[in-house]
Order: sequence, then C-alpha cells, then structure tokens
Amino acid sequence: MVDSTFVELSRWQFAATALYHFLFVPLTLGLSWLLVIMETVYVMTGKEIYKDMTKFWGKLFGINFALGVTTGLTMEFEFGTNWSYYSHYVGDVFGAPLAIEGLMAFFLESTFIGLFFLGWDRLSKRKHLAVTFLTAIGSNLSALWILIANGWMQNPVGSVFSPETMRMEMTSFAEVFLNPVAQVKFVHTVAAGYVTASVFVMGISAWYILKGRDLAFARRSFAVAVGFGLASSLSVIVLGDESGYTLGDVQKVKLAAIEGEWHTEKAPAAFTLFGFPSQTGQAIADAVKIPAVLGLIATRSIDKPVKGLADLEREHLARIESGQIAYAAMTKIRAGDTSPETRKTFDAHVKDLGFGLLLKQFVEDPANATPEQIKAAAASTIPTVWPLFWAFRIMVGLGFVMLFTFAASFWFNANKSLERRRWFLWFTVLLIPAPWLASEAGWFVAEFGRQPWAIGEVLPTFLATSSLTSGDLIFSLTGFLAFYTLLLVIELFLMFKFARLGPSSLGTGRYHFEADAKTAAKSAAAVV
Repeated sequence: MVDSTFVELSRWQFAATALYHFLFVPLTLGLSWLLVIMETVYVMTGKEIYKDMTKFWGKLFGINFALGVTTGLTMEFEFGTNWSYYSHYVGDVFGAPLAIEGLMAFFLESTFIGLFFLGWDRLSKRKHLAVTFLTAIGSNLSALWILIANGWMQNPVGSVFSPETMRMEMTSFAEVFLNPVAQVKFVHTVAAGYVTASVFVMGISAWYILKGRDLAFARRSFAVAVGFGLASSLSVIVLGDESGYTLGDVQKVKLAAIEGEWHTEKAPAAFTLFGFPSQTGQAIADAVKIPAVLGLIATRSIDKPVKGLADLEREHLARIESGQIAYAAMTKIRAGDTSPETRKTFDAHVKDLGFGLLLKQFVEDPANATPEQIKAAAASTIPTVWPLFWAFRIMVGLGFVMLFTFAASFWFNANKSLERRRWFLWFTVLLIPAPWLASEAGWFVAEFGRQPWAIGEVLPTFLATSSLTSGDLIFSLTGFLAFYTLLLVIELFLMFKFARLGPSSLGTGRYHFEADAKTAAKSAAAVV
C-alpha cells in the first residue's frame, strides 16, 4: 500500500524547487536576446549609448543567471535522491536530453557569460557581439533540452517497456526530439520568457522616465523592449493555441479539466470564459461561455467533440482492466515463462500497463483487484478541476493584459505621447510581476494537470518515489524553502539596488550631466 503523505511531501518538495527555479529562468531566456539586439545596434551604429544599455541590462542579467544556475542544478539531483524509482524506470530515455543539455547548452552559456562580462576591453566589437549571441543561444538551447525531457514526461514517444529489465528503453531518439508536445512547449515557454524580459525592461525604463532621469537611455530601452515584447506576446498567444490543439490530441484529461468539461458536449464545444467549477456536482455554476471556441482550439474542426471527464474515466476503467492482463503476463515473464502465448498477451496489452499499475495504490497485486478498487483507480485518473480551471484563466488573462499593454505602449511611443501619460507609465511599472505570475500558473497547469502520472499513462507518480521517510522529506523541504527564499531575497535586493542606481552606476559619466541639467533647470525655475 502507498503512504499518501510521503508521496505528497515528495511532490511538494519538487514543486517548490521547480517553481522557485522558474522565477529566474524566463528573465534569462528573454534578456539574453534583448542584449543581442542592443549590442547589435551598437556595433552597427557605433553609438555608445547602446553599449551602455547592453552593459547595464547585462548586469541585471548576470545576477539573475547566477541564481538561476544555483537553483536549477539542485533539481536534476532530486531525480536521484527523491525519485529514485523514476530514475531507474525511465533513466535510459529521460537521462539522454538532460546529458545533452549539460554538454551542449549549459557549458556553452556558462563559458561565454564570463567572456561577456570580462571581454569588453579584450575583444573587438564584433567578437564581443558573437559572445553575447552565443550566450543567448546557450540559454535557449538549455531550455530546449530540458523541455524535450519534460515533453517526454507528458507524451512518452520513441520508447518501449521491457519486462526483462523493468525499464523504459529508447527506440527512436528522433521521435523523442521531435515530440510534438516538447516542441510546442519549448516555443511557448521561450516566447513567454521573451515577454517576461520585455515587461521587466519596459517597467524599469518607465520608472526612469517618471523620475525624469537617464531619459535618453530609458527611452531607447523602452522602445526596444516594446517592439520585442509585442512580437513575443503575439507569439505566446498563437503558440498557446497550438498547445491547446496538442492537448486535445494527446492529453485529453488535462484539456477537459482545464475547461471543467465533465460531460462531452455536442461539437463544436464552447469555451468557458468564466464560472465556478464544482467537483462533486460535476458542473460549472454561473458559466459564461463562448460558443464553438473550445472545439476549434482542441480539434481544429466543428464536427469533432471534446471528450468530457466522465467519458474519459469510463475509458480509463477499460484500460485498467487491460492493464491487469498486461501486469499478469509481465509477472509470468519475470518468473521465467517464455512461451509465445504469454509474450503475445503482454505485447497486446502493454500500452495499458501503466493503468494497471494504478491499482498498486489499493492492492499489492493488480491482477487480484476487486471491481471497487478498479473503479477507485479509474477515479484517481481525474485531477481536481478548480485549481487547473483558475490557474489557466489567470495565465491567459495576464497574457492578454500584457499584449494590450505592449500594443498601447507601441502606439503611444510612435506618436510621441508616452511621457505625457504618467498613469500608463505607472501601470507598466506595476505590471512587472505579471509575466512571472503567468509563467508560474502555466507550469502549475502543465504539471498538476498530468497527475496521477509521473510519465504520462506509463508510470504513476506514487510509484516513482525513493525509499525515504517523511521526516527526511520534511527536513529537506524546510531546508530548501529557507535557502531558496534567501536566494530570492538576495536576487530582489540586488535587482532593486542596481535598478535604482541606473545607468549612471556604469561610471561612464554620460548620464550625470542629464540629471544635473534637470536639477539646474528646476533651481532656475524656482528663482524666477
């Protein structure tokens, strides 16, 4: 039998470290490309102000990068310490993209970020730009391979289960790499990172404009961030639509839970804009719906239905019964039965073995499960709906707010009315936390929505844990939360410190005059 408290503590620890880590990742992904854009303009025009922009925002990038690396390394070790059976079961497949990430991406970005900071006076303009470009490439390649690994967890293609070794074995690296879930997740995630960096630069630049300081620097930084952010936010929305289509194809339970669709609607299904989902009532109270939109997003058609959770649970009931047959055949093979009939039976039902393993939370031998236990296992495949329902809408709502903000900023900047709209500038400053909230909500949807699976429809989460005690987990969870919170406080302190100092802190002397001139003008006005 399974200790549910132990499993939940294991999940909480990994969730806490992952969510803390992802506070640093999006800014790294996006700010690296903003640095490339700024330095490219410097190399092309020779204007020193763009060099200062690259140096200043690069300083904030460096702070964020260092803390992102610190928190990210811990997560990879956790697969061995807290999820040892997971590592045994899928390590042959899951370990490959993580190893490539370390060799191809992490070493690349970690090497060139040192050259970025130390090479200004040692490298030519073009060579230093190449360094900045390679740093950005490394950061984004790192995200690619991590998300290929995560995408395989959601949609385990290119692999088969071996009853002899009791492990998943890779059959096609190309299928793992080209996994549609992984590819959509990658482009959606990096685009969200670009939005995060754009909002960050735009908000701090708006604050400089409000304070009347470093205006030439702030105006140019604001303009670069708005252009990059507008394109990125449009990409996030388009790619989010593609992600919905992918969910409709390979993660039907997650899609139905996000929409609170307990019962299959007549095609094309409506999208629920707002409402109050009830797990016990299996309905959404006071629902506000947009006709046909969900069907178009999930199926790209008007005649294909989007299955509801009740129908999916019934399908899972049949798959669990099929999984029982696979488990019984696997047991015979493990005991030495090599007959063609036993192997044929296993091969016919192996795709449902993971569903059979769900019974292990209720009975030691899934082959001996009662009808009530089978029904309970089927019910466990349906996640709690309301957290997914609201997290998804928080993510989407904030995404559209940021899109409209970028569009308005672009318009105001184009007609040179931005600096007169102080209310709007303050709004952009207050908007800085929004992309982080949206990103965290998105990852919650991605990971909570695939429960009860560590590997989708292959390995249940409760079987993936290590042989630890609850005391071990409480101690390590407390330690991680304290240490990561300290790192977050350090990050915020350093970011606020250098943002307040502004580009004047570069020591070039180019921006003190602007502030002094404004002070003198105020003094003259006071005398008059």
